[in-house]
Amino acid sequence: MRILHTMIRVGNLERAVAFYTEVLGMKELRRSEYPEGKFTLVFLGYQSEQEGAVLELTYNWGVEAYEMGNAYGHIAIAVDDVAQACARVREMGGSVVKEPGALRPGARPIAFIKDPDGYFIEFIQQD
Repeated sequence: MRILHTMIRVGNLERAVAFYTEVLGMKELRRSEYPEGKFTLVFLGYQSEQEGAVLELTYNWGVEAYEMGNAYGHIAIAVDDVAQACARVREMGGSVVKEPGALRPGARPIAFIKDPDGYFIEFIQQD
């Protein structure tokens, strides 16, 4: 068994796709429209779906916003340099909500940003 994808609902599909591709560097892997169900799915990732887990954006036509609720946590992304990744997000107009830093001395630096729909994304610096 392996994790295939994580799905999040977005209120503006093109804005979300632009964020994940232009700001975070993911690639759009596939897109499917379902007129009978009035929704569109877009799969994004850093590698193919056969090689690893990806992100599924679901856009329900005509729904512009969702309530976050209190059960959702975050998406975690490995980065080479947390400070540099946060700087890129800022340059592209994104929101850094927790500045780079370690949770305890000697731990890997992390930071948190938000996507355009308000979902938290954690950057974790890799060795």
